[in-house]
Amino acid sequence: MSDTHLHFNTGIGVQKPNSIRNKDISCPFCAREELTDIIAVEDSIILLKNKFPVLESSYQTVLIETDQCDGELSIYSEEHLVRLISFGLKHWLQMEKSGEYESVLFFKNHGPLSGGSIAHPHMQIVGLRNIDYKEKIQAEDFEGLLIHEESNTVFTLSTSPRIGFYEFNVKLADQDDIPHFAKCIQTAAHYILNAFPFPSNSYNLFFYKLGRDIYAKIVPRYITTPIFIGYSIPQVPNNLEWMRDDIKVRYFSGEFKVRP
Repeated sequence: MSDTHLHFNTGIGVQKPNSIRNKDISCPFCAREELTDIIAVEDSIILLKNKFPVLESSYQTVLIETDQCDGELSIYSEEHLVRLISFGLKHWLQMEKSGEYESVLFFKNHGPLSGGSIAHPHMQIVGLRNIDYKEKIQAEDFEGLLIHEESNTVFTLSTSPRIGFYEFNVKLADQDDIPHFAKCIQTAAHYILNAFPFPSNSYNLFFYKLGRDIYAKIVPRYITTPIFIGYSIPQVPNNLEWMRDDIKVRYFSGEFKVRP
């Protein structure tokens, strides 16, 4: 049985810059010549050790997505998008296979309600030495209404959301299908930020490995419902079919076809 709680170092936490709340501070990811502990670089993508490792019993890294501070995953070119997702998956799976960690997290925060602190587009890969996130994950978390399927990569709207309301799932067919996988992730992010029926400026992107299967979950972020905070009871909205159809028309049909 692994541990159930992460321990957060508040002494380090208070030192972290916050360019989401404070627009006047300089962006630490734009000063590329000052970056240290770099692990890997590919084009404008950089993986490096986290300068503020607030999570104890872990190995924290930051994946800087681009050299464009005002960039965003939902509007990347297809070439950069595929390069980014391929790069992230490669280094995440390498950490998983190293055997040094109980499990490895791979996720992204975007926007003021996402839990992030730096506005510059980035992701995080975190090795947990004593916690296995998979103990809290089940295959049903990724089941839902089919939005799109291409080369066996499946894009769905969750019917059993983990937190509640709207969650988008993408299941990767295999490593050769990363372009379709990445495009579905981008479509979900673009829809959340540009066409969501309830205006949203924040989302989280999470990656999971269950057995041989790789999933992504994209979650629009709002104030979390007290029913979930207090009782861990997710809520399911009654307009899932409408939203599925709206996305299919906007992004995957000849009628409307909006592409990021």
